[in-house]
Amino acid sequence: MAVSYKKLWKLLIDMDMKKKDLQEAAQLSPASVAKLSKNENVSMDVLRKICAALGVDIGEIMEMIPD
Repeated sequence: MAVSYKKLWKLLIDMDMKKKDLQEAAQLSPASVAKLSKNENVSMDVLRKICAALGVDIGEIMEMIPD
């Protein structure tokens, strides 16, 4: 099963934020943001930080895509 972070990128657009803003707000490493950009797996801790920084639930930033 693949993962998609399209919801996250749409949310950032709605919030008028850039990836760099997300990185600073959630205290993420550049490597984590790069993985998100490529729809690669990241740790639950990274996802938790994003949800906390944006005030959203995990289902609002990602979705699982069946193979």
